[in-house]
Amino acid sequence: MKTCHKLLALCLPFTLALSACQNKTVETTAADTMPVVVDNFIDVYETISTDELKTHIKILASDEFEGRLPTTIGEKKTLDYLVNAFKKMGYAPGNGDSYLQPVELIEMTADPDMTMTIGENNFVYKEGMMASTQREQAKVELKNSELVFVGYGVNAPEYEWNDYQGLDVKGKTVVILVNDPGFENPQGDKFQGKTMTYYGRWTYKYEEASRQGAAAAIIVHETKPASYGWSVVANSWSGPQYGLVSENGNADRVSVEGWLTTEAAQKVFADAGLNFAEEKAKAIAAPYNKSMGLEASVTVNNSFKKSTSYNFIATFPGSETPDEHVIYTAHWDHLGKDESKDGDQIYNGAHDNATGTAATIVMAKAYSELTVTPKRSTTFLIVTAEEQGLLGSKYYSEHPIIPLAKTVANINMDAMNVLGKTKDVAVVGMGKSELENYLEKAVKRQGRHLVQEGRPEAGYYYRSDHFSFAKQGVPALYAEGGEEPIDEATAAYRKRTNVIVTGCYHQVCDKYRENWDLSGIQQDTQMLFEVGYDLVSSDDWPKWNASSEFQRK
Repeated sequence: MKTCHKLLALCLPFTLALSACQNKTVETTAADTMPVVVDNFIDVYETISTDELKTHIKILASDEFEGRLPTTIGEKKTLDYLVNAFKKMGYAPGNGDSYLQPVELIEMTADPDMTMTIGENNFVYKEGMMASTQREQAKVELKNSELVFVGYGVNAPEYEWNDYQGLDVKGKTVVILVNDPGFENPQGDKFQGKTMTYYGRWTYKYEEASRQGAAAAIIVHETKPASYGWSVVANSWSGPQYGLVSENGNADRVSVEGWLTTEAAQKVFADAGLNFAEEKAKAIAAPYNKSMGLEASVTVNNSFKKSTSYNFIATFPGSETPDEHVIYTAHWDHLGKDESKDGDQIYNGAHDNATGTAATIVMAKAYSELTVTPKRSTTFLIVTAEEQGLLGSKYYSEHPIIPLAKTVANINMDAMNVLGKTKDVAVVGMGKSELENYLEKAVKRQGRHLVQEGRPEAGYYYRSDHFSFAKQGVPALYAEGGEEPIDEATAAYRKRTNVIVTGCYHQVCDKYRENWDLSGIQQDTQMLFEVGYDLVSSDDWPKWNASSEFQRK
């Protein structure tokens, strides 16, 4: 018995150990038979190529697409192209069983045969003035309307600034300076210096004039504070103009929305016995308004029709929390064609924004090739009617398919960098949200660094589709290659090309060029791919910074 117990005592540990080893061997063998899923983010990141970007840009900006004007054959070709591309990549429709979200637009075309009379001056359409209306009327007549200069046309309680203070402008025409008072008073304590606030945007000025009950609102164009020349106003405001369909036919808007060239405004002020420069100086220094003792008249004859355009939306579903989304945006539309022009009539919009649209397709492909599906969903929203005042993104943000409370962030791509690789990354509206922390990580991988946008006075944060999300409280990021070229060869190329790119903004010469260096777009597409990837792979909800004018609603 003793011997048996002794043997048992010796054998038992060996038996248990053998059993454990056998169990371990079985487990290892079972694991070995299962496929090992390796995160291939870096491999996918590196496959984002200039060749693919080039292919999509060339097609979208070709004459076949006729400038991608909403509600035209150019729209249909563009949407068909997007649907086919995303279907092939296995993306789910973003709007139920559809890749499209209808956006009800009203298309209004003002008869260019009009003259604006102010005092003794008659200003001609496109030369000295532009005028249009958002009211759904065949004819809008402004007749002998008293002219009032209202400085920058700003009513901003948080800045203790109200150019309409003590003023009744009902039935009157207000004349307004472009930008906000900080632009030419950067050392002052009002507004944000050179950095434009929303109060400097032309959209705000017409909105505020409407709230004040004015009959008409005319903005004085100046190239530096506007950040674009008169030709941009003339081209963008002529031809078909679009708005969102409203229940009251926009009866609450001013009847006439217009522009004057600087030269025309100087004549008007002189006729009023005023010096334009002196009056502007007063408006910069403090809230200011002054009756001008002149009357304005103009008749706008409109043809208008309601139509339906479409936002495109596609989703790559997440693996754990598919109801939470990071949304990438770009706009597919441009200005179409002008058959009244001699020679080239097509506004191809290669830079603005075939580049951003192409980047969404290339980036979507990268997500589709990931071996590990991120937790959250990634959605691509490519919107209509950006050129008409961010209408597609505005409609989406007011009629969201994905609840805004479930929208983690928005990342926007518009008119991307065709000037070659850069050492820096310009953050448009720098300092607004924690999204910049994710951006900083992504740029470090590329050996780059973050800087403020080069011209914050241009107000670019308020001029692209991310702004529609920001207004609704969703953190929104807009960043792109900066101004520091990666090497001397790129610097020389950049110097030559930038003249053309800048000069062709909203012109028929915005075409794809074979000599474009698309490596800058490649850099930025990889960068924004990483920002979004980190967000959809995490549980984080980035916040607005306390100093931002936006917060979650």
